[in-house]
Formats: sequence, structure tokens, C-alpha cells
Amino acid sequence: MICVSIGRGRHRHMIAEHRHLVSQGAKLVELRLDYINGKVNLKRLMAERPCPIIMTIRRDVDGGKWRGTEEERHMLLRAAIVDGVDFIDLEENAAKAIRRYGKTKRIVSHHDFRQTPDDLAAVHARLAALDPDIVKIATIANSPQDNLRMMQLVQSAKVPTVGMCMGDLGTPSRILCGRFGAPFTYASFHHERLLAPGQLSFEQMVNVYHYDSIGADTALYGVIADPIGHSLSPLVHNTALRASGIDAVYVPFRVPAEHLDQFLDNTKQWGIRGLSVTIPHKEAVLKRLTKFDPAVKGIGAANTLVFEGNDVIGYNTDFRVAIDSVARGVHAVLKGEADQLPPDDGLQGKTALILGAGGAARAMAYGLKRHGANAVVCSRTLKRAQQLAQAMGCDCIDWSNRHGISPDIVINCTPMGMHPNVDETPYDRGHLRAGMVVFDMVYNPENTLLIKEARAQGCQVVTGVEMFVRQAILQFKLFTGLDAPWELMRDTLKRAIGPAKM
Repeated sequence: MICVSIGRGRHRHMIAEHRHLVSQGAKLVELRLDYINGKVNLKRLMAERPCPIIMTIRRDVDGGKWRGTEEERHMLLRAAIVDGVDFIDLEENAAKAIRRYGKTKRIVSHHDFRQTPDDLAAVHARLAALDPDIVKIATIANSPQDNLRMMQLVQSAKVPTVGMCMGDLGTPSRILCGRFGAPFTYASFHHERLLAPGQLSFEQMVNVYHYDSIGADTALYGVIADPIGHSLSPLVHNTALRASGIDAVYVPFRVPAEHLDQFLDNTKQWGIRGLSVTIPHKEAVLKRLTKFDPAVKGIGAANTLVFEGNDVIGYNTDFRVAIDSVARGVHAVLKGEADQLPPDDGLQGKTALILGAGGAARAMAYGLKRHGANAVVCSRTLKRAQQLAQAMGCDCIDWSNRHGISPDIVINCTPMGMHPNVDETPYDRGHLRAGMVVFDMVYNPENTLLIKEARAQGCQVVTGVEMFVRQAILQFKLFTGLDAPWELMRDTLKRAIGPAKM
């Protein structure tokens, strides 16, 4: 179950949002009384309430907005209990001062906005001794490991426990706490009105992660990256999993580089079956592989991990999809010139300028070289470009000289032009020409400034949406062994990035 937190300054707004949420399927709502301006009218908030409610009055120290005295807060909490509120949230000091009364269920809570303490079990034991029906612990995650420790606490607790980590590192705990036995999780009314760090919206929890369908036996997949907030992989993969009738969820894990080894050590405890791997981990994961496909060794990077028993199997789906996308663009250019159509993929002898020197650029250079193209690497960091060029046996030029050659193909492997920096482009319009193939790996927005300008100059364009969806299809097959609903995945991605972001 999902508890949706509402924090509004006026009673009528809080009541209206409560009714709206119930119409959208919410079964439990938290009313944050500390957000209300002026005197709180408990009877108005509880009259004809459309679903059970938790009443909470949070102090500054606990992340709230209460400005009255502690005595006034306790009086209001007691009044809510006397009036028969369904649940009352009591921090440790309030739980000691306020006794159980009537049918109101007690949530005894603890919040830590600095850390997830080492003595979680001791904190839980203190709260469990205060006559709770439910224990709630919310702490800041300073590492991915904090999420796992919190989930293990939830799973082992004798008293029903809602345990969550806050912040963007803590997102997995909000999505997965029910899988480990929590009676409910918390979400916000809207993604732009978060009441706690790292909170997800009710819409995201329902329509992206399908929270109420996640159980103890639900298979777990995910994506690891840093940063992770911009990723649309969870939306696309979860849509595909649900449409295919697979009991699984795909979760975003923000994993800073210094925590990568520890996170991979914990995959078995999480029960993770497969991971998409992106910036900055594609090269770093290689040392953890027990098996890999030939492309992983050739590229020196993996973007997909599959866990089978004690094996960690690495794949690189980037280069296959990228090369096929570029080849399609080349063939489109040559469609009107039948005498020039090659019997192969058309890349032999073509000059391709690769902008960037990260994992995607490595995959691109590897694939182009294998198909007989002349790859030229160019990065804003010359040293990285030189290292990549040396590893792949191709040429390298300085970023300032990127317009000094006349390539047949330009491939953007940098984040330039990605939302919200939509006014950036890595390649000047004046150097684009008709007949050139321009491939931008950025997929959000699909129509980047580079793509718009290339199309206006008569270039054959290949967008990042095509590559994103096609590599996700390959990952889905590796994860599940099933064919992906590719049209649904493509349409879902296009709706998500939408005209508003183009």
C-alpha cells in the first residue's frame, strides 16, 4: 500500500487533494498538520474522510514546519486521537508522553537527516518499546549500502516496520520496502511538491513502479549510474515487464564510483538478476565479470550485467545497436543512388567523427573499426581521446579541430544537448552538409539542437531514441529470455520526453 502525504496551507486544499487521490486509487493518506496556516480544524479534516488517514505534526528537527510550542503540539495530537483519527504519527518524545487511547493506531517514528546510523537495530528497539502498532524509521542514505541495511531491518522486525532511506541514494528503499515486508511506503501528491528528500510521487509509484504489485517473489532488475535521476530506463523497462506479464520490477540505483564494489558485493543479498550499466561504471565493472561476450573485451566496457548463480556475465549491447543505426543512416543516404549501394553495411571506407571518449564512444569506435570505417575520436578532454584512440587503433584530434575534417558521419557521444541544456550542440551548424549522416545518442529530447540543425542542412539524421529503445530491447531479452514489446517501449519513451522537452 502507498501512503500519500499531503501538505497544504489551507484546509480546503488539503481536503480537495485527499478526495482527488482517493479517486485515483489511494487507500491511505497522511495529513501534515504542520503545513496548515492558522488554527487546525480537526473535525473538518476528518469529516466524511474518503479513506483512512494518518495525522502528523512534524517539528523542524524532524523535517517539518511546526512553529508552535511542544505543549501545543502534544495537545493537538491528543485531540486527534480523541476525535478518532485512524493513525497518529508520534516521534519518540511524543510517544513517551502520549498514551494509547481508543481505536487510533500508533506510528512511532524516528527521522535522521544526517545519516543512517550504525545502530539501526538499537533505534528500532527503542521505538518498539513505546507501544507502537507500526514503527517508522526514515534516515538519509549516504551510500547504497544504507538501503540494504534498512531493508534487512524491515524484514527482520517483529513489529510491522516502515523503513526508508531519504535522498536520491535512498530511492530504491522507497520502491522496495514492501518487498521486504513494510506495511506501506510513502509518496508525495505531486513530483513537484515533495515533503521529504528523494520522495517519489504517487503517480510514479503507481504507473512507473507498480508498487502494489511488488511482492517477496518479485524479480529485481535495475540500472546503476551516477547521476541517475534523469534516467528513463525504469519507465521503459517497467512498462515492458508489465506488458509481458512478468513479476519483476526495474529500479534506479544511484551508485557513486567509490561505492561500486560494495554495491556489486551486495547484489545477491538484494536478489538482483540483471543490471543496466551506464556512466560512470561501464569500464569499472569489468573486473567483476566472470564471463563476458567478445565485444566486452574488445571495447573494454560493459553496459549489461546478468547474474546467474555465482557468475556475473557482462555484455555490450551499445555497439551492435549503434553500428546498425549508423548503417541504416548510410543506406538511407544512398537509396537514390542504386549504383552506389554496397553489398555490405556501407561503412567500409567512410570517415566517422566520434565526439566524446566515454563508454558509448568506445563502443562506437570498436564497431566502426570492425566494419572498415575510419574512426576519428574527438573529446573535450584530449587525454581521454588519445587513450581511446590508442586502445582502438584509430585517429584522434583536439576538440578545437573537430571542424577541420570533412567526415561522412558525425556521432555525438557526449551529453551536450541533453535536457535541460537543450540549447547546446557539440557541432556547429555551418559545418553540416547535405548527405552527411548525423547520429546523436542523446535521447531526451529526441530532437536535440544538433538533430534539428542537421535536418535543416539536409543531413540524414539518426536520433538517440532509436538507439535507446533498441538497446533496451536487447537488454530485456538478456534479462528475461523473452522478446520485448518494442513498439510499446518506443511509444512510452516518446511520450515521456514529449514535445514539451523538445
